[in-house]
Amino acid sequence: VQLLESGGGSVQPGGSVRLSCVASGAIDSSYCMAWFRQAPGKEREGVAIWGSDGHTTYADSVEGRFTASRDNAKNTLFLQMASLKPEDTAMYYCAVTPSFRHCDVYGMEFWGKGTLVLISS
Repeated sequence: VQLLESGGGSVQPGGSVRLSCVASGAIDSSYCMAWFRQAPGKEREGVAIWGSDGHTTYADSVEGRFTASRDNAKNTLFLQMASLKPEDTAMYYCAVTPSFRHCDVYGMEFWGKGTLVLISS
């Protein structure tokens, strides 16, 4: 599976941006899928993670502002980001793994190269 993110760029505080992630290989409902981010000088963290029940868990810092979705027919994940803050500046990654057992930053098997989102006025 290869993953390619797009949609990053420079955005003003309060603005919105939508990230996309296209998977080259077929991924199905048995895969854990997630968005992560890594800010400068910080550890990579989960932003939105789809659980085995289809429910999406968001990081507290983005709850209510970010919405993750996916188009299974097109093997594409999305992350709609709104009310952006400077602290949202980070490299954003999508990741998938063929199991829900370790659906976290340490357990994801396939990663994209990331797309940079810079929040600045």
